[in-house]
Amino acid sequence: MSASHASDRSADHLVAGPIGVSIDALLDAARTGLIRLEPRDAHRAAATGAVLVDIRPLEQRERDGAIPGAIVIDRNVLEWRLDPRSDFRDSSVGSQQPVLIICNEGYSSSLAAAALRLLGRDATDVIGGFQKWRQSGLPVAR
Repeated sequence: MSASHASDRSADHLVAGPIGVSIDALLDAARTGLIRLEPRDAHRAAATGAVLVDIRPLEQRERDGAIPGAIVIDRNVLEWRLDPRSDFRDSSVGSQQPVLIICNEGYSSSLAAAALRLLGRDATDVIGGFQKWRQSGLPVAR
């Protein structure tokens, strides 16, 4: 057995469940545990205590605008910032506060919200993401 095959086999125990699902299957599975919100419903929820978290990259926020009142957390550190047990958590987000994730079009936000639910957060995402938020006439800062 070559070294590359040995390293492949040693990692087998790190993966649970089926290997090689499509992104569509992964997205469908993530969304089965979410009650996703339309942008107007997310806006109302944020106005009544939920925290809206924008995970879009800086380039998209600079190009399209920001959402007033949203907290920006980069996707690559999201779980660390929103896990109430993490040493790297964002202390401005309450441990029991509902979390609404918004990305650009509502795809990566579903995956992110599902991951947060695995950590025990009350989390969901915004259908259509920022693009639908803007098309709905909701607040955008330039």
